[in-house]
Amino acid sequence: MSRTPARVTQADVARAIRAAQQCGAGAVKILQDGTILIEPQPAKQREQVEKEVAERRRIVL
Repeated sequence: MSRTPARVTQADVARAIRAAQQCGAGAVKILQDGTILIEPQPAKQREQVEKEVAERRRIVL
């Protein structure tokens, strides 16, 4: 019995995640039918996340 071809490959997933990170998206969803959805992140939430990341980068000695 042979296997059926994958609907979404690991390379497809990696490409989608990289694209989402580059455009500042909020989430990547992969559906069972092979559809890849990249959901935008609301501006308010994006500003909050950027502020938290900036605070973490500070080094206090």
